[in-house]
Amino acid sequence: MKKYKVGIIGATGMVGQRFATLLENHPWFEVVLVAASPRSAGKTYKEALGSRWCMDTPLPESMADLVVYDATADVEKIASLVDFVFCAVDMKKDEIRALEEKYAKAECPVVSNNSAHRFTPDVPMVVPELNADHIKVIADQRKRLGTKRGFVAVKSNCSLQSYVPAIYPLDKAGYKVKDVLVCTYQAISGAGKTFERWPEMVDNVIPFIGGEEEKSEQEPLKIWGKVENGEIVCASEPHFTAQCIRVPVSNGHMGAVFMRFADKAPSKEEILKVWENFSGEPQKLELPSAPKHFLHYFTEDNMPQTRYQRDLEGGMAVSIGRLREDTQYDYKFVCLSHNTLRGAAGGAVLLAELLCAKGYMD
Repeated sequence: MKKYKVGIIGATGMVGQRFATLLENHPWFEVVLVAASPRSAGKTYKEALGSRWCMDTPLPESMADLVVYDATADVEKIASLVDFVFCAVDMKKDEIRALEEKYAKAECPVVSNNSAHRFTPDVPMVVPELNADHIKVIADQRKRLGTKRGFVAVKSNCSLQSYVPAIYPLDKAGYKVKDVLVCTYQAISGAGKTFERWPEMVDNVIPFIGGEEEKSEQEPLKIWGKVENGEIVCASEPHFTAQCIRVPVSNGHMGAVFMRFADKAPSKEEILKVWENFSGEPQKLELPSAPKHFLHYFTEDNMPQTRYQRDLEGGMAVSIGRLREDTQYDYKFVCLSHNTLRGAAGGAVLLAELLCAKGYMD
């Protein structure tokens, strides 16, 4: 595999920082530039960050002295220097849509962590193990944009990464899931915060995260959808209802899930067998960031726990536990994923690896 030159757009934010740590020693990707807001432009990455670096590992030395580009004003220049960019900017949705398409039209592919394009019909929203085939819609997106190389591909919301990977394989194995109720318990890093920056979250729970419940209910239907006539048509089932709650945890989103099957429910043993044997395109292709085993089931009553399982397989695996029959639904279980690794930057890096392996970045 050739070495791709990449840029990080929105490099000073929490997800941008996570991109930097993940890409520091990546076997396929080399970060050659970073970009952020006009107030950071012209400074070195280290200067622009100041005291805002919030990762557990140090700022990569190879990136510290990179001069920050203006993410909005320097699109053409950036596009000329990289093979593609990762995007994690903090802007209004219509501004993000316009910016990402501007990069794409400059023949610079965009792998985005932002939500702005998730429901653009010809933009694939991909969890690589589940709906990798959706990337074929890029050919139609390129026709719309009038590009040869440029396109936008996005990852789904971080809240989905815990429960959708557990449900989707059951549906595809022939056990059609009809109804899903999920309560998510989401870490403060999902809001781009640390406890130092958000002391109000210490010893506190906030029962509302703006826009999160709508994403958690609607985005799975695009993942279940099909490519038809040049766009992704969302599925009508399963039906999802969600409550999303902010909890005092640094990293890791947990879900409490209740599911009902359309027909006769499978046995617990059949469900566990599907989870145990499931793998996707990243595992088949042996992509660098792919977990060897995507879904891990824990038999202990008190597992998974956020502190101990969120970093499983480099934070790219999904942990599941407490599967049991329910009195109103068929089954209930709990699940856990790392929200800034599998759920954000790590998921985007894995998507980029998939796109490279399939020839979309050439």
